Amino acid sequence: MKCLAFVTQKGGAGKSTLAASLAVAAVEAAERPFLIDLDPQGSLLNWSQRRRADEPAVDRIGADQLAPALQGLAGNGYTLAIIDTQGIDSPAVAAAMRVSDLALIPSRPSALDIEASRPTLAALNRLQRPYAFILNQCPPSRSNRLADGASALNLLGVLANPFMVQRTDHQDALALGLGVTELEGSSKAADEVRELWRWVKRRLEIH
Repeated sequence: MKCLAFVTQKGGAGKSTLAASLAVAAVEAAERPFLIDLDPQGSLLNWSQRRRADEPAVDRIGADQLAPALQGLAGNGYTLAIIDTQGIDSPAVAAAMRVSDLALIPSRPSALDIEASRPTLAALNRLQRPYAFILNQCPPSRSNRLADGASALNLLGVLANPFMVQRTDHQDALALGLGVTELEGSSKAADEVRELWRWVKRRLEIH
């Protein structure tokens, strides 16, 4: 079983929204993912309670339960654990980093957001964990700010493809307990999430 963790020491980056839709895309690709909600806000757990589908499964646990929970999931045939964390430096975030096969760091294309990702990056480097940035909530049209953001994140490390455009589908899906690929399977948002899953899957296979 592989373990994917969404981490960044800044709120509002879109971790929970991406985690939910990426898990749904993984289910569609014949994976068996389990979502672990380490965020006290419980956004993923609330999302799961609005769902009608049984998959992906979601549970909210404490950081001290993380290691045994992962062992149990692997023993029960799950192929992927996706961990959502709170947007601050905490023992739970550090625990998620330590067990991850790949840490994903969402960042909006602004100088403040990119600067805010540096402590997360430093922590991952200390722990020697693989990571990749996701440029998230991007404007629909290409701009100098978007290009500058991509260049800055590329300098800091690996940048996932594609960039995730800010579309209302993401919030609409979250409110309905859906992934964007379930909300409207042929939408641009759905295409971007499926492409992101394929990119993440390839990175997980490397590690």
